[in-house]
Amino acid sequence: MKANSSVSAYAKVGFESEAMGASPHRLIAMLMEGALKEIAIAKKSIQAEQMPAKGEAICRAMAIIGEGLNGSLNMEAGGDLAVKLRMLYEYMVMRLGRANLENNTALLDEVARLLGEIKQGWDGIRPVGG
Repeated sequence: MKANSSVSAYAKVGFESEAMGASPHRLIAMLMEGALKEIAIAKKSIQAEQMPAKGEAICRAMAIIGEGLNGSLNMEAGGDLAVKLRMLYEYMVMRLGRANLENNTALLDEVARLLGEIKQGWDGIRPVGG
């Protein structure tokens, strides 16, 4: 148990260090990666019938998408694209909530696929100055 908490603490410090030096473009990519990781954890937790872990992972994914990604949208500069992304992020959060209630891995797969497509597009964008 103690080794796991040490590894978790080290990973958290590593993540925080990377985030502090990251560009805004990289920060969004990190949020997407984090949400995808939590969705994968939730799916494995459902399959292993570990419901508390499933709930925690889905809640983290919902927060990353609903607060982190949605909150990062610039509605003034983003125009129609920002509006559509906001609607898609809200849809993803709704689907994650339903997946949590129903222990539905197909819904987790749906959200992972949608977010994966957005991430693929995001990763293809060359950041200004980069």
